[in-house]
Amino acid sequence: MSVSHRTAPFDVIEKVTLAAADASEVSRHATELDHVRECLTLATCNRVDMYFDTDSVDETVTDVIGLLARSTGVPAAALEANVRIVTEDKAISHIFRVAAGLDSMVLGEVQILGQLRDALTRSQLDDTIGPELNAVVQKALKAGKRAHAETGIDRFAPSVVTAALDQAGERIADSNTQFLIAGAGTMSVLAVLTLVDRGVSPAQIVVSNRAFGRALDLAERHGITAVKWEALDRALLDCDVLISCTGAADVIFPAARLAPAVAARTPQSTELLVLDLALPRDVGAEVRDLDGVRVIDLETLRDLSADHEREAALVEVESIVEWDIAAHIASRRSALVAPTVTALHDKARDVVELEFSRVESRLAGLDPVVRQEVYVAMQRVARKLIHTPTVRLKEIAVANDVDAHIVSLSELFELGSETDRNLLSKTGDAS
Repeated sequence: MSVSHRTAPFDVIEKVTLAAADASEVSRHATELDHVRECLTLATCNRVDMYFDTDSVDETVTDVIGLLARSTGVPAAALEANVRIVTEDKAISHIFRVAAGLDSMVLGEVQILGQLRDALTRSQLDDTIGPELNAVVQKALKAGKRAHAETGIDRFAPSVVTAALDQAGERIADSNTQFLIAGAGTMSVLAVLTLVDRGVSPAQIVVSNRAFGRALDLAERHGITAVKWEALDRALLDCDVLISCTGAADVIFPAARLAPAVAARTPQSTELLVLDLALPRDVGAEVRDLDGVRVIDLETLRDLSADHEREAALVEVESIVEWDIAAHIASRRSALVAPTVTALHDKARDVVELEFSRVESRLAGLDPVVRQEVYVAMQRVARKLIHTPTVRLKEIAVANDVDAHIVSLSELFELGSETDRNLLSKTGDAS
């Protein structure tokens, strides 16, 4: 169940966005539902994806939308209008594509791999994930990592940070440009590393954070300057590029706060460039109306067009991921028929044992070697009779939905009781 930049406008996404602790809480509540066995919640700056192993898709969707509505304050009706639901193979395909960056706002970006890995670790610690989802996510992470390692996508697919800096153009390379970074989280660290990698001197970079210790730690590790949050307005007067990526729930920089910084700039100076990489937004929508300010935010980046080299790399990634998706689905379907195949072989063995025991008294006078040959011959006939159904069931499992065939085979061969047959055919709904 996904609410992302592909399904919803940004004013909805920023209200739905969950912090790590909130994502954990929603997952825990979801797994307390009677019909949900497992849940993993992936929450990033532009998506909330929830993956489930469940007995009932409809009940899960209804109940979890209610959970999200209570957690985020977004009305259930608004969530229903902006959510995408996929099940079974489509759900598996979705998480593989997410891991490879093929569903990201900036196509092919690698940051999502780390975010999904963190979500998996958090789910394992919270005990909201089990063997079904764990296997799928592990395979998706492996496929995403392989796609990046075996293609040139990393050279062309930027993170959100690099995509935003690309839009800033020559301002980044100017040795007189002063940068102010609000926030000291993962995105801020990436911003510092990217700026330095592009030749920006650490002396040109200032960072500020509500928890000054984190800003100071970031500054000491990279040789930049840290200022206290209370001094942020003064730092704004000296900056040319503001990069804001805090985890705040409300707007940090309304127009009224940025207006003095804009007014303080000399008439000959260039416009104040604001890169808002946070969701919910750190920068008020009305800031766009200020003269002398240019805003680049996540909504701006969503509409970026790719060059031909990047498109070619994305085609390679698509090819690798689609192959891995097909391989995992085939493996999963084959595993689903294993209990039925085992039951069929057990049935054949039991029939041989029963029939042989019935005639065993009449074979007492036979040579023991001949007697054993009769027993082996009966086993051989039984194996040949079940060979074709077994092979066909495995072939069908790879190519199609196999549930109906499992039920039919179980009923035709009376594989256990009705309860046992239902158990053999029960695969659950993975969405």
